[in-house]
Amino acid sequence: MHPILLKIGPLTLHTYGFFVALGFLLALTWTHREGLRRGLNPEIFHDLFFYIVISALVGARLFYVALNLSFFRNDPVAALRLWEGGLVFYGGFLTAVPVFIWRIRRWRKPVLEILDVAAPGLVLAQAVGRLGCLSAGCCYGKACANGLAITFSDPISHAPLNQPLHPTQIYHAIANISIFAILFFLSRRNIRRGTLVVVYMLFYGLLRFTVEFWRGDPRGFLYSFSTSQWISLGLIISAFLLWFIKIRHEPYTEY
Repeated sequence: MHPILLKIGPLTLHTYGFFVALGFLLALTWTHREGLRRGLNPEIFHDLFFYIVISALVGARLFYVALNLSFFRNDPVAALRLWEGGLVFYGGFLTAVPVFIWRIRRWRKPVLEILDVAAPGLVLAQAVGRLGCLSAGCCYGKACANGLAITFSDPISHAPLNQPLHPTQIYHAIANISIFAILFFLSRRNIRRGTLVVVYMLFYGLLRFTVEFWRGDPRGFLYSFSTSQWISLGLIISAFLLWFIKIRHEPYTEY
């Protein structure tokens, strides 16, 4: 698509980096406003945001590098150029969770309530970030013979050039926007504390597992399923366990 959004002299603004930054900004804006609506101290989310963004970026990049070692062996410095594309959400997710637990203990607030505030912002950031993936050509799809196919032609794109491919980045973006709409609807209803994070885990796991069948980039496989699909299954199982063990016993809340 368009890996470079703007170039002025030595200054280059990569489209991927722009959309990732925009996604983080939208997530922070959502959590700030939603936290205020629920009567929570916005400093909680500013503190969490700083630590989680750093840990998520490091984990997401390390996961991507691990899955593409053959490329980075020839150009190790490229591992630092994350603004050009190449982040794996689940890598960031798995590193951000322990950091979240570490920081939330400082505030002594209900973890489930904080997660409910953050979940819609997270999936909104994911939806916007996928537009960066589309621009850079990462997370590309398998060969596609129908009218949905897109073709990458920019020589610095991460995707195979001049081949009709499934627009998996758009599939992901649509799935994430749909999850955000569901969470937004539920957030205005009288629901049990923790419901939003469970719904996020369940629907994201299901949709991510499904879209993975059309992905064509290297991701690692085990017994015919990609690494991301196995993590998705773990997320789905965790959602059910969290609901039956914890959430269904929580009181109803209304904001």
